Amino acid sequence: MCIATSGPGATNLITGLADALLDSIPIVAITGQVAAPFIGTDAFQEVDVLGLSLACTKHSFLVQSLDELPRVIAEAFQVANSGRPGPVLVDIPKDIQMAQGDLDPHFSTVADEMAFPQEEVAQALQMLAQSQQPMLYVGGGVGMAQAVPALREFLAVTRMPATCTLKGLGVVDADYPYYLGMLGMHGTKAANLAVQECDLLIAVGARFDDRVTGKLNTFAPHAKVIHMDIDPAELNKLRQAHIGLTGDLNCLLPALQQPLAIDGWRERSAALRAEHAWRYDHPGEAIYAPLLLKQLSDRKPADSVVTTDVGQHQMWSAQHMTYTRPENFITSSGLGTMGFGLPAAVGAQVARPNDTVICISGDGSFMMNVQELGTVKRKQLPLKIVLLDNQRLGMVRQWQQLFFQERYSETTLTDNPDFLTLASAFGIPGQHITRKDQVEAALDTMLSSQGPYLLHVSIDELENVWPLVPPGASNSEMLEKLS
Repeated sequence: MCIATSGPGATNLITGLADALLDSIPIVAITGQVAAPFIGTDAFQEVDVLGLSLACTKHSFLVQSLDELPRVIAEAFQVANSGRPGPVLVDIPKDIQMAQGDLDPHFSTVADEMAFPQEEVAQALQMLAQSQQPMLYVGGGVGMAQAVPALREFLAVTRMPATCTLKGLGVVDADYPYYLGMLGMHGTKAANLAVQECDLLIAVGARFDDRVTGKLNTFAPHAKVIHMDIDPAELNKLRQAHIGLTGDLNCLLPALQQPLAIDGWRERSAALRAEHAWRYDHPGEAIYAPLLLKQLSDRKPADSVVTTDVGQHQMWSAQHMTYTRPENFITSSGLGTMGFGLPAAVGAQVARPNDTVICISGDGSFMMNVQELGTVKRKQLPLKIVLLDNQRLGMVRQWQQLFFQERYSETTLTDNPDFLTLASAFGIPGQHITRKDQVEAALDTMLSSQGPYLLHVSIDELENVWPLVPPGASNSEMLEKLS
């Protein structure tokens, strides 16, 4: 839940609401509004926030009387949490905020129940039994449905290969022998190749996003599709499903689990996993960001929370770090909002005060919400910040290098401030490292610090994220590291 004042306070919520809508995050946002008689008069700090928010919320309310306030608030929380979760906005005019009256605060709502798709489940069981090369494609909806135990039990019984989206990381145990990592534009080669080879793709809480599929009509070209989702609008939206199952994953997954005779396919997936495992050998003394994040992943407490901004560091964090559950990796997936990481870390640390919270950011993203260091100091939040500094907007620079004939524009950030001095101005200690032999000790110092800490890491400005599926290409056409 969040609260904002009228006018600019309300408009500043719009990006956050859009982020929540695309990532299916339940939020109730309450905004102030000018007094009802002044609505429509261009009064001071009046904005039609109801109209602005319609495209980035599940529903928006304008409270028009004190009597309807309990019903609207109850409905807002019910809508935000039912079905596919998402943001809801409640706009309350000033005169209603100031009004007094006798209200019943115990207003209840009834959520619609979804019928269990018995016939479709029977068809899916038959399709699964006939498959020789099934693949589980896991999205963020599994975590939102609190269905991680059900999915892990499904894998324990079926022992089929699995891959996750960016938002699905942490759902599948990283030690599961047939887990192939993240798929898609910056996914593992093993995951992308296995999806291209499978004969049955079971999509669970996933939406066939373009960053996952690459060229859509070449994605999983030999596969029949079983698509499970709480949101019926996602079924057949981008990829036609042979069987669509709408409902609670905690009911659907147990109904589909059965032992499978697919030993050859298991061996193939294990071979892909071994053949295309990440390599961390890197010449020279410069810090190699993927290795640093692997070392951080190995050192952090198992139940740490990692938040990221958006850019190369986000993809490296997805590729080279492991997460024990999906709520331990918080990132802007659908909207891709730079500046997300630090305020997300603040929220995570407030919600989980006894857990280690680590914000991984880039120098471009960090400057977009750097003022939140004031919140960190004021609230004495012990979160850790790993700032990967390549003096570039790295992901944009990478695309300009690879796809725009190195016509670089507005990606150089050589005028960055001294980040340690900046942190020190907020009373936050830190360290600046430039060589790989400094990394392990610096990570240990950061993780053992009692309060907030900034680790400023200088990395090569030309380091790219690999592999990469080029725009408009099939997932089988991945580019790998340039020599």
